[in-house]
Amino acid sequence: MIGFDWAAFARNLAPGASAALLVMAVTFAVALRTGLHRIVDVAWGIGFTAVALVSYVLSAGDGAPGRRLLVTVLTAVWGLRLALHIARRGRGHGEDPRYEALLARARGNRDLYALRIVYLLQGVLVWLVSLPVQAAQYGTRPMSAFAVAGAALWAVGLFFEAVGDHQLARFKSDPAHRGRVMDRGLWSLTRHPNYFGDFCVWWGVFLVTCDAGAGAAAVTVVSPLTMSYLLLRGSGKPLLERHMAERPGYAAYAAGTSGFFPRPPKRGP
Repeated sequence: MIGFDWAAFARNLAPGASAALLVMAVTFAVALRTGLHRIVDVAWGIGFTAVALVSYVLSAGDGAPGRRLLVTVLTAVWGLRLALHIARRGRGHGEDPRYEALLARARGNRDLYALRIVYLLQGVLVWLVSLPVQAAQYGTRPMSAFAVAGAALWAVGLFFEAVGDHQLARFKSDPAHRGRVMDRGLWSLTRHPNYFGDFCVWWGVFLVTCDAGAGAAAVTVVSPLTMSYLLLRGSGKPLLERHMAERPGYAAYAAGTSGFFPRPPKRGP
């Protein structure tokens, strides 16, 4: 039958949530041993990969094989690249100041507070944002232009994330740039190429889900909207810009560079 297998999708929701929470539980155990809660950022990408793989296995025989494989590969490539990048970036560093500030607000046991506020919350968000990944596995109609457009938008997003991260890492590795603001390459087009990349990745995955049917798209549009809110209004762009606001040269950089969507920089007088 051509359409969307709602019953199979519904059965997938609990195993998908379990996969996300299991990744966060294991990460919490490792954090207790190392004393570093910053490793939860590494688990973010791994959690999405786990949900995608579980959904792919459970959907065998239910959805269109090409779409199932496509959405799983897109999610795993994005998630594992992000996890490896964050792991390399954080190697040899202490606790992230964001988590130090968060845990300073704890009343009672700091670790239990972290479990509730950081790990469980991120596990729920991984499951929620990955709903399009889960739903795309159960569309039975053949792939169409929506899947191609989604994969193309995903590729744009991955390019901005990977290239932006690489450019920033090279810039920071030069001692001559210590204390300076990165304003070159993709960072001259947008102050947040990695966040813009995330935005494109998840709207691209959502387009692949649109390929599975209008019903699946209507149910899962909350996911890219949630990710967009986190990037633009939540823990992404606003938090980083507050942290960077006092750095010398940042005000001038912000005045001439797009806050999110890429565009040529404004030229000063």
